[in-house]
Amino acid sequence: MEALSFEARAGEIFGLLGENGAGKTTSLRMLATLLKPTQGEAQVGGADVVREPERVRRQLGIVFDGGVYERLSARENIRYFGRLYGLRGPELERRIDELLTALDMNEYADRRAGTFSKGMRQKVVIARALVHDPPILLMDEPTSGLDVTATRGVHEFVLQAKERGKCIVFSSHNMTEVEKLCDRVAVMHRGRIVAEGSVQELREASANQSFEEVFVGLVGDE
Repeated sequence: MEALSFEARAGEIFGLLGENGAGKTTSLRMLATLLKPTQGEAQVGGADVVREPERVRRQLGIVFDGGVYERLSARENIRYFGRLYGLRGPELERRIDELLTALDMNEYADRRAGTFSKGMRQKVVIARALVHDPPILLMDEPTSGLDVTATRGVHEFVLQAKERGKCIVFSSHNMTEVEKLCDRVAVMHRGRIVAEGSVQELREASANQSFEEVFVGLVGDE
């Protein structure tokens, strides 16, 4: 990946928009300390991702495409991750109950995750990422493959997290989704950022074309 630079702020949703293979997931995995940068530096909440990985991870909620423990219930999946983050007892149970209610999961909270639809599984992934109430969220295409109802639920939750002052880095290749959610956007192409700004600023810089036309003009139609 070529050098890239961006800053995401507290209380905003910062979108990484790009086609598949543009480098969005690689960028987020480096911020999450899952991949080590080969050059340059990155900070998350003031902590260096290479020199202070544990401090970085304590501040993060990570929503990547990953499985759930199918033999555990939704509640047990969330509890397991809460314990990994050091939560115990009534504090952990209260937090689990809050998330189950906020994500509308109470109806299936005690069912085994192996029976869940993709949308239900994704809610478990989101809940376990938030159980320790992190200030920063990294979300890698969290609505990919979800139906309309599940997608809307994820969108509402992301907007609520923003209202609570969290910093959210949200990757997507869905322009409608980015227009709806993101305060600022970085358009990625072949591992580098080719444009950055609000959706309106990017439109104005391209003679007020539709956002889809702006995007195609920036990355080409190959």
